[in-house]
Amino acid sequence: MPSSKVNQDLQNERKKCSFKNEDFTLWWQGGEAKLKEKRSREKFFLSEPEFFDKVPLHFLSHKEVYEESVRKATVIFRKVKQMQAQGKDGVDNYMALLGGLLGSGILKEGNPLAVHFVMFLPALMGHGTPEQQAEWIGRAWNCEIVGTYAQTELGHGTFIRGLETTATYDENTKEIVLNSPTLSSYKWWPGGLGHTANYCVVIAQLYTKGVCHGIHPFIVQLRDEETHMPMPGITIGEIGNKLGMNGVNNGFLGFKNVRIPRANMLMKNAKLLEDGSFVKPPSSVLTYGTMMFVRVVIVRDMANYLSKAVTIATRYSCVRRQSVINPDQPEVQVIDHLTQQYKLFPAIAKSIIFKLTSDNLWDMYNQVTSELDKGDLERLPELHAIACCLKAVCTADAAQAVETCRLACGGHGYMTCSNLFGTYGMVTAACTYEGENTVLLLQTARYLLKVWTQAQKGQELVPTVQYLQNFLSSNQRQSWDDSVPGIIKALQTVAAGKLRLASDHIEQRKRTGRTPEEAVNLTSIELARTADAHCRAFLVQSGYEMIEKSCATIPPELARALRDIYELYAYDEAMKVVGDLLRFTTITESDISRLQQKLEDSLAAMRPNAVSIVDSFDIPDTVLGSALGAYDGNVYERLFEEAKKSPLNQEPVNKSFHLYLKPFMKSNL
Repeated sequence: MPSSKVNQDLQNERKKCSFKNEDFTLWWQGGEAKLKEKRSREKFFLSEPEFFDKVPLHFLSHKEVYEESVRKATVIFRKVKQMQAQGKDGVDNYMALLGGLLGSGILKEGNPLAVHFVMFLPALMGHGTPEQQAEWIGRAWNCEIVGTYAQTELGHGTFIRGLETTATYDENTKEIVLNSPTLSSYKWWPGGLGHTANYCVVIAQLYTKGVCHGIHPFIVQLRDEETHMPMPGITIGEIGNKLGMNGVNNGFLGFKNVRIPRANMLMKNAKLLEDGSFVKPPSSVLTYGTMMFVRVVIVRDMANYLSKAVTIATRYSCVRRQSVINPDQPEVQVIDHLTQQYKLFPAIAKSIIFKLTSDNLWDMYNQVTSELDKGDLERLPELHAIACCLKAVCTADAAQAVETCRLACGGHGYMTCSNLFGTYGMVTAACTYEGENTVLLLQTARYLLKVWTQAQKGQELVPTVQYLQNFLSSNQRQSWDDSVPGIIKALQTVAAGKLRLASDHIEQRKRTGRTPEEAVNLTSIELARTADAHCRAFLVQSGYEMIEKSCATIPPELARALRDIYELYAYDEAMKVVGDLLRFTTITESDISRLQQKLEDSLAAMRPNAVSIVDSFDIPDTVLGSALGAYDGNVYERLFEEAKKSPLNQEPVNKSFHLYLKPFMKSNL
C-alpha cells in the first residue's frame, strides 16, 4: 500500500498558499453549516463497506458493471432513508448522491436510478395535476415504483417536434393507444430504461379526432410490478456498451397498441377532455420544463466533474518531475513549465466560474418557476435561452478541459486508474444528452433574434440581454478597456455585433428570394457563434459579480486569490476572441500584447495557490478515485498497487501461453 507520508513536493506546494484553506472551503460550500453537512454525509456514506470494490470496475464485464451499479444504487437510497429517519432530510442529499462528486465516487459508471430522481419525479411535479401528483409522486418518491423519462428516439433526438411515437385517443374506450410506427420511432437512450425502471413518462404525439396536437407526456407502465416482465405490447431492452456511464442502463422501448387510461396523460398544462376535445397549454414552452430543470443541473455537474479533473492533474503536476529549464539544474516539477500552468489554471478557473454561474442560474430557475405558478410567463423564454447556451458552452468547455487535464498527465493520464478517462466519459456525454449543443446554441440564437427586434423598437429588455440596448444607443465601436468590467462590456459588444450582422445577413438572403427558414439555415454558423459569444459574456459577468459580492464578507487574502481566478478567466476568454475584439472594439496590437502579459501575470499569481485551491474543493480521495490525484501525492506507489490488481497478474502464466503462444513459437513458421 502507498505510505501514509505525504509527498514532499506536494507538501512544499501547500506551504506557499496565501490564504487559509478552510476559508476557501467555507466559501466554496456556502458556509459552516453546509460544510458540516457535506462532511457528515461523506463520512456516513464512504464508511459503508458495501461501497468498496473488491475488483476495480474496469475489470468487470458490461453485465457485471450494471448489476454492481444496481446493487450499490439500492444501498445508497436505503441509507438515504436512514438519514431521513435521523432527521437529516433534504434535497442536498439527493443532489450530492446524484451529482458529479459523492455520487460519482460511489457509482463510478453512473447511477441506474438517477433518471428516476432527476427526470421522472420532476416530470410528475412539473406536468401532473394535483390529483395525478397525489396518485404517483408518493409511490415514486418511496421507490415503490421506479421510473424513467423516454423522449429521444432512434431517429430523433434534439428535434423533439419530429418525434414519431403516437398516442391516439380512443373515444369509445376512453383510452390512449401508444404505438411505435417505425423502427426509428423506438425510444432510445433513457437511463434506467433497459432493465431497471417499471414505469416511464413517455413523450409522444397526441392524436384526437384525427388531429395531431403535438408532443405531450404520458405515464406508462413498462413492467409488471411483481415479476418485472415487460407488459403486453412493450418491446424493451438495453442499448449496449458506451464510452462511459455503463452503469446507467440506457435502453430502447417500442410500443404496439399499448393502451393506457386517459388519466395517464399528464395534464397540468395541456388537457385532454373525455369527449376527445383538446385544451391548449398557456405556453408551448411549458412542455419543456423538465428539460430546463435538467439543463440547470447539468451546468453544476460540469463544475463538479471538472473540479475532480483539475484536482487530479494539479496534484500530479507537482509530484511529476520532467525535463529541465536551466541546463545546470535538476528536472523541475511539471507545474513549473508555463505551458503546463496554461493547461491547468484556466481549467481550475472554469470549474469555479461554472459553479458560481450554476448557482446564479439555479436562483433564476427558482424565480421563474415561482412566477410560472402565478401564471406569469414573461421570463420563461429568457430562462430557456440562457439555460440552452450555458448547457452547450459549459459541457463543451468542460469536456475540452478534462481532456486537457488528461493530456497534462502524459501517459499516466491515459490509464483508467487515473479516473480522467472515466470523468471524460461522464462529461462528454453531456454534450449530446438533453439537447445537442449546436442545436441548443441555435435555439438561443433564435431568442436573440427576437429580442434584437424588440431592442430596435426601443422596447424594454430582460436582464440577460439589456446590453443590446447599450449597443444600439452607441454609434461607435466599443472603447477597449482591459479591466474585467471592460472585458465584460467588450464581450457583450462582440455578441451584439455578431447578432446585428447575422440579422442583417438573414434579411439580405430573404431579399434574394430565400424563405425565412432557408435564410436562417444559411446564416446558422454565424448564429451559433453569436449564441456562444452571448453565453461567454454572461459567464464572465456572472463569475465577476458573484465573486465581488462574496469579497465583502471573506478574508482579504482569500478575496485576492478569488479575484486572481476571475481575472485569469476573463483574460483567457478575451485572448481567445482577439479577432472579434479587433472587429468590434478599438483594441490595438499593443493592447493585445498587454492583454497577453496580464494573462501570464495571472498564471504567476495563481501558481503558489494552485494546490491549495484544489485542496479547498474538499474532495475525498474515495470520491476522486484516482491513483494520480490522491491527497498524499504518492503517485508511483499507487500506480503500482493498481497495476497489481489486474486479473492478469493473479497468476504467473496465463493459459493463453500454453493454448496459443507456445504452439505458435514452436511451429517454426
